[in-house]
Amino acid sequence: DCPPSLGLLTINALVAADSVLVPIQCEYYALEGLGQLMNTVQLVKRSLNPALEVEGVLLTMFDARTNLSIQVVDEVKKYFRSKVYRSIVPRNVRLSEAPSHGKPIALYDPRSRGAEVYQDLAKEVLEREQEKPRKTRAR
Repeated sequence: DCPPSLGLLTINALVAADSVLVPIQCEYYALEGLGQLMNTVQLVKRSLNPALEVEGVLLTMFDARTNLSIQVVDEVKKYFRSKVYRSIVPRNVRLSEAPSHGKPIALYDPRSRGAEVYQDLAKEVLEREQEKPRKTRAR
């Protein structure tokens, strides 16, 4: 897990990683940040870690009532295609509250929509991992 900046900590994490799961908020500036991140991933891949891959892209803070959220989903899916997880994390009050109580959402409110989506995401990540050829699976 890295901060949402492209500082030294993030670069070091990319150099050490086999793959990257990219969360992106369904907001305008997040698309700009995604472009910068992808440029950085390509730079690290080219010069420091040729094995680095984008494992998947997770859409977060989705609000179906806004055109912007829908447009961001469309743009991300157009560019990343099958890399985009089916699970889309909605804007959810319980997700926002959990950290202030010092708990993960799975403990704070396991029946909330946000918790359910993260459970679905975990299953989806495991399914994708099982579908990979044996030699390319994470160690």
